[in-house]
Amino acid sequence: MENKVIIITGASSGIGLACAREFAQRGANLSLGARNKEALESIKTELINKGHKVIVTPTDVSKEEDCRHLIDETIKQFGKIDILINNAGISMRALFKDVEIDVLKRLMDVNFWGAVYCTKQALPYLLSAKGSVVGISSIAGFIGLPGRTGYSASKFAMHGFLETLRTENLKTGLHVLIAAPGFTASNVRKVALTANGEQQGETPRSEDKMMSAEAVAKHLANAIKKRKRTLILTFVEGKLTVFLRKWLPSLIDKLAYNHMAKEPDSPFK
Repeated sequence: MENKVIIITGASSGIGLACAREFAQRGANLSLGARNKEALESIKTELINKGHKVIVTPTDVSKEEDCRHLIDETIKQFGKIDILINNAGISMRALFKDVEIDVLKRLMDVNFWGAVYCTKQALPYLLSAKGSVVGISSIAGFIGLPGRTGYSASKFAMHGFLETLRTENLKTGLHVLIAAPGFTASNVRKVALTANGEQQGETPRSEDKMMSAEAVAKHLANAIKKRKRTLILTFVEGKLTVFLRKWLPSLIDKLAYNHMAKEPDSPFK
């Protein structure tokens, strides 16, 4: 990643922040976007003090003009784009019968349209560099997770978009990677939306038992280097789940239901 120009959305926390640190350590020049301006400035100061080249742009990926501004600022500073990490995302936790439609729209606006907007604006530069487009997805993009209708729908949509983009560019040299980290220790569950759109505040899962965001970032960097098509992390909740979904779909439905029903204050039993 030496001297590669990498854009990371949702870079102020979790996997995005871990990727910023990991990629900087590997010699990349970073353009970081997120809604939290203070957190962006903090990571910028941290990395610049370590000798890395970093710019930050407050970005709400659900707004097309913000995504365009992020790309423009990157080109203005660095003159090229080698890798785009579509990481910004939000989750939810509510049954479809209870959730407000606006919550589902918010999930799609950030998780799906955010990736589309940023990729659209960055694509000419990525094609010129024969670079990489990365979508940070989830196991929820391979199986429908109960209580996460909007989240699964947005990740399934991201998969369809990126897979089609890959096929359209078979002869251009563009690399497309779909990365599914599995359950990762981050703040994504703390800010997950409830049925009425409020943040749930507390995570329903044991964060200390999950893969760390730092470990995800290392796997992601290696997958980009090897130009992999797909990265699925963790065995039981990742690779095995995807395998069973293909060959034993009814079984995985039951396992997913039982697994999610065990969460504290689960919306279903």
